[in-house]
Parts: sequence; structure tokens; C-alpha cells
Amino acid sequence: MLSVEVENRSGVEVDEAGAVELACRVLRAEGIEAGELGISFVGRDEIRSLKNEHLGIDEATDVLSFPIDGSDDLPDGMPRALGDVVICPQVVGEEWRWPLTHGLLHLLGYDHGDEMEAREQTHLA
Repeated sequence: MLSVEVENRSGVEVDEAGAVELACRVLRAEGIEAGELGISFVGRDEIRSLKNEHLGIDEATDVLSFPIDGSDDLPDGMPRALGDVVICPQVVGEEWRWPLTHGLLHLLGYDHGDEMEAREQTHLA
């Protein structure tokens, strides 16, 4: 079973139920049937701070991913902790679906490139 925890600290309204639905759909399509995922919607200052702290780049961004287990093989009985996707609605505007999908694919080990772009297009079609 997929467990998705959503937190909105962005100060703007977001479709949390839609984010959970999209995340579950993408993860299942990628072969992940069970695991825990966190999705956080944050403001511009918070995402800028996170990007600076973790990547050494002092700028706001649309999405950051913090993978834990991803799609790695786990011992039997070990719950899968996928990680967290952090999205800034003030940067992406109302179109958070692509950044969420992008962030989820990073959690699963995809890197930027043609394969990742093809997966994004498939999931968002």
C-alpha cells in the first residue's frame, strides 16, 4: 500500500488530493505498489534555503527531491521509504503536476535526460 503524507507550508491553496492521486498513479506505473512518500508545498524562501543547503545553489527552484530507498531492492518485511518531494507553488504557478512527476522520478533514480523526459510525458499524457 502506498502512503502519501502531504504538507502545505506554501501559504497558497494547492490541490492536495490531486497531488496524492497523481503520485500514486505515477509510482504504480513505475512498479512501486507499497511505500511511504512525503510531499511538501513550501514558499520561495524555504525552497531557496533547501537548495542552498543541499546543493550549494542560492536560488529558488520549482522542485527538489530527497530520496531514501527509491526503487532499490529491500529485505523482505522492510517498509519502503521513498523519500520526499518539495515543490514551490510560487515558482511553478498552478502547474505543479510536472514538477511533482519530475521529483518522483528523481526519487526512483532517474537522472535528467531523454529517458526521464519520456517517462514524464507518458505519466502526464
